[in-house]
Amino acid sequence: MKNIILIGMPGAGKSTIGVILAKTLGLDFIDTDLIIQHREKRMLQDIIDNDGIKGFIEIEKDAILSLDCEDSVIATGGSVVLSEEAMEHLKRLGTVIFIDVSYKEIERRIKNITTRGIVKSKDKSLLDTYKERLPLYKKFADATVIAKNKTSEEIVTEIKDKGIFR
Repeated sequence: MKNIILIGMPGAGKSTIGVILAKTLGLDFIDTDLIIQHREKRMLQDIIDNDGIKGFIEIEKDAILSLDCEDSVIATGGSVVLSEEAMEHLKRLGTVIFIDVSYKEIERRIKNITTRGIVKSKDKSLLDTYKERLPLYKKFADATVIAKNKTSEEIVTEIKDKGIFR
């Protein structure tokens, strides 16, 4: 079986949905943010603060390109779509699903924007970042799940029922 790759904004629930989906389908679960932290032995925010956005994106791309797996649900960082090379690799690995969450909901969910490890310029707001990335999520997605008014379990059921990962 190919992999299922989840993309979307920080706070979209990719990791939570990914764990539940992996358990439901009997697949492995991979969180690329955790891979980055393990490889770098630093927190995401520390990498962003010390290496800058370009440095982080390069580190993230290298972590993505190192993935060689099957039968896994892969939750990516929200910034993965900023690297065409990383996204091309992910698309070769499996089906890319965009977890589409409204900006208002993202804003409600993210409380620790300065420490969470969100890749965004200091001169840009979270809304600017959302508007910049939304077309990229849509561009790279093989399928989209609209998360509005749905629980994580309902989103997992929708992904499972689509049967797009067989």
